[in-house]
Amino acid sequence: MKIWNCKTWRDFPIQQHPVYENQEELLLVEQQLRELPPLVFAKESRSLQDLLALASKGKAFLLQGGDCAESFLHFNAVRIRDFFKVIIQMSAILTFAGSCPVIKVGRIAGQFAKPRTSEIETYNGIDFPSYRGDIINDMELDLEKRKPDAKRMLSAYHQSASTLNLLRAFAKGGLADLKEVHQWNLDFVKNNDFGKQYEKLADKITQTLGFMEACGINPQNTPLLKEVDFYTSHEALLLHYEESMVRKDSLSGGYYDCSAHMLWVGERTRAINEAHIEFLRGIKNPVGVKIGANITKDEILKICDILNPNNEAGRLSFIVRMGAKNIEKIFPKLLESLLKEGREIVWSCDPMHGNTIKANNGYKTRDFQSILSEVRSFFAIHKSYGSYAGGVHLEMTGDNVTECIGGSQEITESRLACNYNTQCDPRLNAVQSIELAFLIADLLKDRKID
Repeated sequence: MKIWNCKTWRDFPIQQHPVYENQEELLLVEQQLRELPPLVFAKESRSLQDLLALASKGKAFLLQGGDCAESFLHFNAVRIRDFFKVIIQMSAILTFAGSCPVIKVGRIAGQFAKPRTSEIETYNGIDFPSYRGDIINDMELDLEKRKPDAKRMLSAYHQSASTLNLLRAFAKGGLADLKEVHQWNLDFVKNNDFGKQYEKLADKITQTLGFMEACGINPQNTPLLKEVDFYTSHEALLLHYEESMVRKDSLSGGYYDCSAHMLWVGERTRAINEAHIEFLRGIKNPVGVKIGANITKDEILKICDILNPNNEAGRLSFIVRMGAKNIEKIFPKLLESLLKEGREIVWSCDPMHGNTIKANNGYKTRDFQSILSEVRSFFAIHKSYGSYAGGVHLEMTGDNVTECIGGSQEITESRLACNYNTQCDPRLNAVQSIELAFLIADLLKDRKID
């Protein structure tokens, strides 16, 4: 195999990638990005890989979630805070039930690019280049603004830096303190049945903390009670940006993509002889690969050979996105055949992308029951083969949106328009996210019994 460097992806065919008209500006932006500080550090990525290695053995659980695509326009501290609150709420629910560490990874501080089904979008008889995420072009229906603009990569970098700064403050500065467990419940969640269920859980945690404090264990002498490790991830889609964020680690000598702790490649861009897999091959971050209903055992093994040739635990995750109707037909035989190969894999479930539908009123949406069904099936299949459901991968928000139908709020197709704010794909709101966390908690509890 050809010797890798951060530019070798340019010698391969590439899908879902913009073509910039102004090449001089592109080169200037790439140079500026190379000179900026890294957003994350190599040691943090190695720590995440160690945790993911535990998840592959059923000794930890990966909770990965966040926006389908981050927005320049809607960027503010309150949205980040509310998202963080929901993630740590979900984490508390899962930890309490499963008695295992929960690895918190956000689709945040870099999730700005999106693959699209079509190159064009037609509105009122006019063809526009498809919106590909704020890092590439503008959502506004303007032919000039829909052209790829390299300067947007700098805006994405600076917003990511600000987001990370705030997340680190939340994770280490008191918001994650278990004594604040009641404060994590957002106001619009509290009166919901699952919000009330969470409050009961919070009461138990508070009582447990009181007992521990009486025994001399408190946040002052045990920082784990008031701090959490929070990691970031995004799809490594725009390789001009990712290449410019690669840094050589002074300790290990390895190359890390310092735009995020973990990167993944999507279903549309995971071809083994194309640019995205080639790029991920050489970076030392933990990496993920989305796999749908059409994947084969041979493809997975080839991906393993390329992305994890040394079979390192925690290095490679496969994020299964087959849909509720397909997973029980396809995944069992696939999993059974792969378990015999002895490959180190973290198996994660993306119950969102395989369950996308179009409502009668034209809105893209997802049925909450289908999401629940795919998660249940994912756990049941792993249990039947003595394997471990290592995590979930969700598109979700802390906002009170109405983008996915169903759930305890009984969101109907007619209510989708009430607060449909996504940049691209429909997300679970906070109530639906908490509801899903309680379901997964029951599944983890069952796994623990075995």
